[in-house]
This record gives sequence, structure tokens and C-alpha cells, in this order.
Amino acid sequence: MNMEIKIGVQYSPREISLESEDKPADITAAVDTAIAKGSILKLTDDRGRTVIIPGDKITYVELGPASSRKVGFGH
Repeated sequence: MNMEIKIGVQYSPREISLESEDKPADITAAVDTAIAKGSILKLTDDRGRTVIIPGDKITYVELGPASSRKVGFGH
């Protein structure tokens, strides 16, 4: 199950949004470590792209199931 991750970064008007196949517990542990130690948060999305964020610049993180993309005209 893919997870949607949204990360707010200090001094950035836009949040970083990506989808990952990583487990929520693994993502949470990586975020906790980056914030606690002021180290780098490195996440790879489901397309193989890597996002690198300084842990001391993270303002918030939202985790949730990825929403299915609807195509066409819905009801």
C-alpha cells in the first residue's frame, strides 16, 4: 500500500509531497531521527526519485494512505 507523505519545510511556501511504498513505521522513524539529531531526512518515492531535507528545517509531516487517482468524469 502506497503512503502519501506531505512535508512542510521552514521558509518554503510549498510543501513537499510524494508517494512511497515504505512502511509508515519506517517513515516515522526516519523523520523522528532527522528531527531529533538535526540530520538529513532522505526518502525515496515510488518512482525512484530521492528527496533530501535538512531535519532542522522540517515544520510538519503528514502521513496517510495514497488516494487513488480518478480519471475521467466522476459523479
